[in-house]
Amino acid sequence: MSDITANSVDALNTDPSARYYVREHHPQNGTLLGFWIYLMSDCLIFACLFAAYAVLGRNYAGGPSGAELFDLPLVAMNTALLLLSSITYGFAMLESVRKRLRPTMAWLAITGLLGAGFLALELYEFSHLIHEGAGPQRSAFLTSFFALVGTHGLHVAFGIVWLITLMFQLNRHGLIPENNRRLMCLSMFWHFLDVIWIGVFTFVYLMGVLP
Repeated sequence: MSDITANSVDALNTDPSARYYVREHHPQNGTLLGFWIYLMSDCLIFACLFAAYAVLGRNYAGGPSGAELFDLPLVAMNTALLLLSSITYGFAMLESVRKRLRPTMAWLAITGLLGAGFLALELYEFSHLIHEGAGPQRSAFLTSFFALVGTHGLHVAFGIVWLITLMFQLNRHGLIPENNRRLMCLSMFWHFLDVIWIGVFTFVYLMGVLP
């Protein structure tokens, strides 16, 4: 009996981790709950930006208005790209449920390309406005416009980086539970950006061309 006790004490002294019970430290659905909290905080950021635009959106300071600046066909094409990327991400999620890795990767790649196309058109719009002398420093209207649309664009850029990183993880580890959880979180983030953009398209662009 004393030998067993002595051996146990020696094991505790040589291996400090043996003094603790090792349990699963990741609570079930903890990641999804934390990500929902993050999305709610992001909602507050965009709510503040929308509120700022609502207050400042008619302060042109003698400069051009939205009706003079906005190219609705270009913005409509941009909107179509982002909404289509949401559909292709949905196809990726369906393939992941079927445990088909290659089709999942293919749909994710298409989603990333559509998101990159959205960003390219948005950067073109920004550069065109700045070239025309309608930069963010021109008026309060343009300051709030660049802040709102630019913040959304930064989120899309971050989503593309996240998507590329996730594709590397999928290629290396496959559709393991951890990657499925990451797919779900990115899905919520991507669809959230679509919802925000619908608000931007309606509130900023469509209402902006009204007299």
